[in-house]
Formats: sequence, C-alpha cells, structure tokens
Amino acid sequence: MMRCGVIGLGDMGSGLAKNLVKAGFQTCGFDLIPSRTAALADLGGSPMRNGAEVGAASDVVYVMVMTGAEVRDVILGKGGLLETMAPGGTVILTATIKPADARAIGAALDGTGLRMIDSPVSGGYPGAQAGTLTMMAAGAPDLLDECAPVMQAVSANIHRAGEAVGEGQTVKACLQSLLGSMFSATFEAAALAAKAGVPGQVILDVFSTSSGGCGVVNNALEKIIDRQFEGTGSHINTMHKDLTISMALGEELGVPLHTAAAAMQIFTAGRTKYPNGDNWICTRVIEEIVGAELHREAAK
Repeated sequence: MMRCGVIGLGDMGSGLAKNLVKAGFQTCGFDLIPSRTAALADLGGSPMRNGAEVGAASDVVYVMVMTGAEVRDVILGKGGLLETMAPGGTVILTATIKPADARAIGAALDGTGLRMIDSPVSGGYPGAQAGTLTMMAAGAPDLLDECAPVMQAVSANIHRAGEAVGEGQTVKACLQSLLGSMFSATFEAAALAAKAGVPGQVILDVFSTSSGGCGVVNNALEKIIDRQFEGTGSHINTMHKDLTISMALGEELGVPLHTAAAAMQIFTAGRTKYPNGDNWICTRVIEEIVGAELHREAAK
C-alpha cells in the first residue's frame, strides 16, 4: 500500500489526511501552523517537522496550500518534494492555482522522475471532512489508474479532465466563475428579503424547494439566517483568490465574464470589510447598505 503525505493541513487538507488514514494508508503531514500539524496525530497520522520529511516518507503527496507561489516552493523550492521524494513518486496538486502556474510547475518536473497529477477539488470543508470531494484530475491515464485508490479515499467523484497538467485547474476556474456568481446572487437575494421584511426561514423553504434551490444556495442561506459568518470552513480569502484566477483566465482567453466580475467585486467588498469572515459575510456588507438583516425567524 502506498505511503501518503499531505502538505497543508487546514480545513481541506485535514480532511484529506483524515480520510487517507481511515482508508488504511500510512499518512504523514505538515503545515506551517504548528497546531494543525500536531492535530494530525489525533487523526491517526504522523506529524512531520517540515515538507522535506513528508516527501522523504511518502510515495504520494497531496499539496493543499493556498497560492501558486506556495505550491512552487513546496514542490520545487529548497527541501521541496523534487529534492526529497524518491524517483517515481507522485504529487497530487489539489490546491487551486492559475492554470499557467500549474503548467509551469509540471514542465519543471518533466524528466525528473517525479510525477504530477493536477486535480483541484470541489466540495468545500464538508466534502473534505466526509471524503466526498469532487476531483478534476488531469494526468497520464496510467498514473491516474495507479493512484486511483489514494484518490478514491478522499473523493466520491473523480472526473478525468485531461492528460496535461493545467487542464484540471482550467476546469476548476470555469467552475469557480459559476459558484462565485451563485454565491453573490444569493447574498443579494437575502438582503432583498431582509429589506422587504420576509423571515429567513420562509426564504430558505421556498428557495430550497424551487428550481433555484441547490447545495450552494441552500448552504449559504442556512449560514446567513443563522448569522454564522466565521469559522464555517469557507474563508472568504479562498473564493476571492479563486475568482481572481477565473477572471485572469477570462482575460487570457478573451472571454468576457460579466457576472463573475460582479461577483468578484462583491467578494472584494466583503474581504475588505471583514477580512476574517467566510463567504457569507458578504451579505452583511449589503445588509449594512440597506439597513436590514435576514434572520431565521424574522428579518430585522
């Protein structure tokens, strides 16, 4: 059985590690925040002192950090996975970064003996913790076959997005342009209901049983009407970063993204006003403009 590692043990990476352990894989990990690394022991994994130790102890390493620069440092930097993993090892890139950044990192690995699967994920904190993520996997077919058990341990849906590194990130950028737009429309609808005096439970009941109801909308409304704006596992910085990637891809390809651009501004406003909040905190910015809040029992 392959030895697994996870670098980046936040809301998403901790879920990867937990489910790898649950599936019976020997799992180690590291995070720059010491408490996250230490918590891996409680999940049944082995905390490591740095990424180099993770690489040396693993056949497959998930990289779940935030930015392209961090991914490059983890893989190509001093003491990175390229230096410490044995030839034939595999990096599974589950972080969301620019497709161009992923392609550049993949090109740097050509001929080194270190292999790479580009597989950003969707499903958020609940999906990561439950092991039900959707993976957008790009890599050589034989490599995807070889790593299927490791990926199935953390995912309920593995989609083959292509064979070249960067193709998974491209699919994710398209997805995030849609999700960001859905979120922002939900925030505006919630503020509209609040100003009109409609109870949040009524809005949730109607939306969730209508053609507009879906996991994204329903979950966002639940958080809004219960005023849960922090600590829900969906930090606003992540969606803001993802929308930045979507907008950059649109610019690169000459595709106008009018709705995603509006969503980007809503998330920018929310992130500026409430930098420690989760996605739904954007609603508070709009509520403050209109002077009304949406609560479960009654708008205020």
